[in-house]
Amino acid sequence: MLTPDQDVLESGESPDMPGSELAPSPQAVISTIRRDPRDLWPEQARKLYEHLLALYDEDDDALPTLAASWIAHQRSANTQKSYARGFRVFEEFAREHAAHPMTVKYTLADAFRMWLEQTSTWVRVKGGRPGEMARTGRPYSDASRRNALSAASSFFVYLDKVSNDGVKNPFDAVQRPYVDPDYSSTPGYTEQEWARFLAVARDEHRAADYRKRSYALLLVLYTCCLRIDSLLNARVEDIGYDRGHNVLHLEKVKGGGRRKKPIPPVAWDALQDYLDGRTTGWLFCTSSGGQLDQPAVWRLVQAIAKRAGLPPRGPHGTKVDAITHALAKPDARPDKVQRWADHKDSRTTQRYNSRKELLDDSPGYGLAADVAGALARDAS
Repeated sequence: MLTPDQDVLESGESPDMPGSELAPSPQAVISTIRRDPRDLWPEQARKLYEHLLALYDEDDDALPTLAASWIAHQRSANTQKSYARGFRVFEEFAREHAAHPMTVKYTLADAFRMWLEQTSTWVRVKGGRPGEMARTGRPYSDASRRNALSAASSFFVYLDKVSNDGVKNPFDAVQRPYVDPDYSSTPGYTEQEWARFLAVARDEHRAADYRKRSYALLLVLYTCCLRIDSLLNARVEDIGYDRGHNVLHLEKVKGGGRRKKPIPPVAWDALQDYLDGRTTGWLFCTSSGGQLDQPAVWRLVQAIAKRAGLPPRGPHGTKVDAITHALAKPDARPDKVQRWADHKDSRTTQRYNSRKELLDDSPGYGLAADVAGALARDAS
């Protein structure tokens, strides 16, 4: 025989509520919270899934789900975006060669390497229809080819992990381009050039709100030594205070986890002037409150550089300049700069410094001065 409490629970009534009010049964509760696991995928996984779903029948082909799950498996948003982009290139190649991406063997995988070396990239058609693209751009760079090969290889590693029978990675023996970590084609700015760059961002734009946002964004990016994707994912609620410092709590772009970045006073003042009392939402947002994206920041930086009379570049060079300038200080502590830059390996930090040294400390300047002096004496 049931006790009164048991009788209430069996009947669906809640013992904590008046007898006439019924609580849902456990089965009913479960049914209301069941969700498609795909709803939890990050943005890049959902985008890749939708792209592949338009090409493959989900009822007969597991590729859309497996590829998206593999992207969701990556720790950082930066890796998710990079691998999703590289996988699209690989999938397109496999489809054009009448092969399913999951059945590619070594011969075709190595052919993909050679195809990347010879194929033009997609570019927008000038004067064409909206969104019209054509393969008329430059061939893939070493870095782009390496990314596409690494993405394809990572996908097969994931398939091997989730497969009951095991999957051999056809990219294990495929050579990847060597990318010199010490080389960058992005032009660097001196500290004086950075001061001019920031002054233009602060003063030379017709809209005050736009000026405030541009100035604050660039100052925080530079003085906090951040990657642009990390900053654009920050929210106002991530601002905090710790032991006398105004700080920004950020998601790590690489490796996952969070880190705390102190905001120097000049950047803090510019940020508060831009926020103007706002306490919620994206830290740097559009006029409608949406998340500011990287293409918008890219256009912003290009426009400011043009007005300042500086070489055009993207926002990713900001961190390079910040580290280079910090390491050039007479009292610079490489270990502190390394922590500030969020580098696990000191060699990564030193690469930024070597770019400056390879230029400023070139013995060619001394030789050229001697030659110029000799030529001047000869002419006289």
